[in-house]
Amino acid sequence: MTNLAFIFQGAAGGGLLVTLMPFLLIFGVFYFLIIVPQRRRQKALQDMVSQLKAGDKIITSGGIIATVTAVREASLLVRSADKSILEITRASVAGMHGSEEKGS
Repeated sequence: MTNLAFIFQGAAGGGLLVTLMPFLLIFGVFYFLIIVPQRRRQKALQDMVSQLKAGDKIITSGGIIATVTAVREASLLVRSADKSILEITRASVAGMHGSEEKGS
């Protein structure tokens, strides 16, 4: 009986690392499968927004398809229909129009 108690005591001493190991593995998997690709997509979007110029067709986060008419420091002037000019923030750009067709 004392031998069994000694064995279980020894296992409990190193149990912290064994207990935390599944959580560390799950975090590592989430980091490489979710966080890293999301950072890459965000960086690519920021680079694309910084390189926008007049004439580019964009899609806003609200779903508006528009053509950039003027680029300002913190905003863009876009034409969404024949005569409607909108001023939008750079953060509201979701992507380039037509880039989803090229990827398929």
